[in-house]
Amino acid sequence: MDTQYQALNTLTLPQTTDLIHVDQRPQRTLTLKSPALDVMTDLKVIDPVSICEDALLHDAHERMVSHGIRLLFVTDRDGALTGLLTASDVLGERPMKCIQERGKRHDELLVSDVMTPRRELEALDMAEVANANIGQLVATMKHTGRQHALVVELNGRSKHLEVCGLFSTSHIARRLGISLNFIRVPQAFAEIEHAVLHED
Repeated sequence: MDTQYQALNTLTLPQTTDLIHVDQRPQRTLTLKSPALDVMTDLKVIDPVSICEDALLHDAHERMVSHGIRLLFVTDRDGALTGLLTASDVLGERPMKCIQERGKRHDELLVSDVMTPRRELEALDMAEVANANIGQLVATMKHTGRQHALVVELNGRSKHLEVCGLFSTSHIARRLGISLNFIRVPQAFAEIEHAVLHED
């Protein structure tokens, strides 16, 4: 095989060599009419960051900070999905409520104490997402009042649903260059588009 391929040329790195930053990568301009897939985190390409449900809440927060993310997938010891943990869960009212109701100290709180369990989660079907635009996605997330949306598809071999994608309002807002503060539920897609087009 060595004779079939020619080696590429190499160069010595000069002192002025820099490491590219994510925000410097060229990205095309998106609008509400752009495909929803353009703002989806594809978990087939990017490994989802997870944590075990019996881990300390403090450790979960540290993992979020170290990875620069605001959501962790929660699993049991066998790796099965049991819920989601967001930065709002960690830093919001849930820890204090758990301390008051269960008599735990903050440093004793576990991920399972404040996470959103799987039975309370909803997801979008990949088949529908593939044909949707960003405007429809934003309308959906405003309707549910959630900062994140999971995408699932059926695994043909296991016949189980698999989480294959993730949407984040913060990521969508950055890509669109707008603010997505879900204060109230919009009445229609036209209302969202009007708000975006007339935003200062």
